[in-house]
Amino acid sequence: SLKEVAVEIPTQSAITMDNVTLELDGVLYYRVTDPYKASYGVANAEFSIMQLAQTTMRAEIGQMTLDTTLAERNTLNHNIVQAINHASESWGIACLRYEIRDIHPPAKVVEAMHSQVSAERSKRAQILESEGERQAAINVAEGAKQAQILASEAIKAEQINRALGEAEAIRQTAFAEAQAIERVARAISESEAGEMAAGLHVAQQYVQAFGNIAKEANTIVVPASANDAASMVSQAMAVFSSITANNKKLMPTLPHQPGSKSKPAKTSEHSDAEHGSGGFGSEQIGH
Repeated sequence: SLKEVAVEIPTQSAITMDNVTLELDGVLYYRVTDPYKASYGVANAEFSIMQLAQTTMRAEIGQMTLDTTLAERNTLNHNIVQAINHASESWGIACLRYEIRDIHPPAKVVEAMHSQVSAERSKRAQILESEGERQAAINVAEGAKQAQILASEAIKAEQINRALGEAEAIRQTAFAEAQAIERVARAISESEAGEMAAGLHVAQQYVQAFGNIAKEANTIVVPASANDAASMVSQAMAVFSSITANNKKLMPTLPHQPGSKSKPAKTSEHSDAEHGSGGFGSEQIGH
């Protein structure tokens, strides 16, 4: 018959390149192209083509490893068809295709393959998990780093602002004190009673400071005439007058405004004999 014929190839053993014994079966599709050669070129065309398919399949399996055999069935089928057609050309038979139906590795090989697959999957899972932990640790460290940088920048800005504020406060305080001193000096120099007012203010501060001495220490040194307030005030006025006289000798008089009256300089000389009662004794009062 010139029709295409399907022949079942029985199960047979084949050894791969890595010495694994496999049980294989398949289906061969062929057709008679030359009836004369098929009738007189071979005694039993179907039997011959079946044996040729089996031997060719064993030869091809022996050139491949187990993994290649399982992964490249199409290549194996193609090589078997080419080998059969080359050998059966003189028989007037053409092999159309060959299909491997089942491949049965040994049970232990199947278990090893399953273990390998499980180990490979476990390996991939561990790698992915470790990569995730590594990336998480990197993200946490990066976040902590950025937080420290931002915190340090905030502290730096705060310190700079505080320093600028303190510097500005010092400048404003100094400016205000300078203006106050200048106005006080001008008022004292321009007013007839300026020195008296300044003396009164110095005396008030003297009395106030003397009253606060005992609050800061348990042992104090007081003047011999501490009960004489008039003497202490006179001593403070004498100190102020002496300082005023010295300043007038060392420094030029401040310029006067138009219309103001110039006041002659007053000098006040007080000897130690006149204010002997205002000296400090060695008396100590313990609290």
